Amino acid sequence: MVEIFLRTVPFFAIIGLGYWAGRTRFFSEEATAYLTKFVFYFALSAMLFRFAANLSLDEVFNGRLIAGYLWGTAFVYGIATVVAFLRKLDVSHTAIEAQCAVIGNVGFLGIPMLAVIFGEAAIGPVMLVLAVDLIVFSSLIVILITGSRDGRMSLGILKTVGLGLVKNPMIVAISLGLLWSAFDIPIPGPMNEFLAILGAAATPGALFAIGASLASKSAERVQIALWLSLCKLVIHPIFVAIGVFYLFPIDPFSAAVVVSAAALPVAGNVYILAQHYNVAPHRASAAIFISTVLSIVTVSVAIALVSGPLG
Repeated sequence: MVEIFLRTVPFFAIIGLGYWAGRTRFFSEEATAYLTKFVFYFALSAMLFRFAANLSLDEVFNGRLIAGYLWGTAFVYGIATVVAFLRKLDVSHTAIEAQCAVIGNVGFLGIPMLAVIFGEAAIGPVMLVLAVDLIVFSSLIVILITGSRDGRMSLGILKTVGLGLVKNPMIVAISLGLLWSAFDIPIPGPMNEFLAILGAAATPGALFAIGASLASKSAERVQIALWLSLCKLVIHPIFVAIGVFYLFPIDPFSAAVVVSAAALPVAGNVYILAQHYNVAPHRASAAIFISTVLSIVTVSVAIALVSGPLG
């Protein structure tokens, strides 16, 4: 575990550097927003497209992996939902808490870190996890919040969900990359170099942006944030492990990658949604901050536990 912890330290050190830059105002909130936009729309998209274009759909798609991850995630989503309802929260606030409990920072932290720790073979399973999070759960939260406010389901809600998916650069990059691969189109040398150079900026840029954005997060409602962090960092990977190791068993390597992805801290886009709909933004902010700090230790433990059998 010490060896894995030391391998994860550089990633969290860059997050820490970004946090320092944001906290000291060396990096303003506006600068952080533009850096995040660059990583999201350009660097990370280039990395995902290049990885996907060099994989075949057969290598990426794994129905049992999707089933195992979806089962574990839905189960924990249900736990967080029941706890929220027992506290008499409305549907909107419940949806935000459930989202915090299961949606990890797979795009900005998971892809770069797990690709280094497990190798590029981890990219396929991680992309499937990212796709499930974006397509299923990011759509679900929009449906729940919008539907609860309107009091009914409407075509407008489905249109909003559909447009959100089509406009998401990570979904677009993965889809275009897999189509490129499916048609067996060779990537020209200059294009490959362009994507490699641009994609290389994704790892440091994303990690620095995570840290800088944390500097503006508050740690209010700590008790609730600790509960949501427990769900995300401990309960979620445990139930995903049950799904991919026992209920829908897949190969040990892919299972280890999926559980490691499930152990990541709360994703920043949960706060963006909470702020957009004006539903518990401080709660989401605190969950992101606390889970990210705690994940310096918990992610290493999770990776060590699941990768031990791999030798």
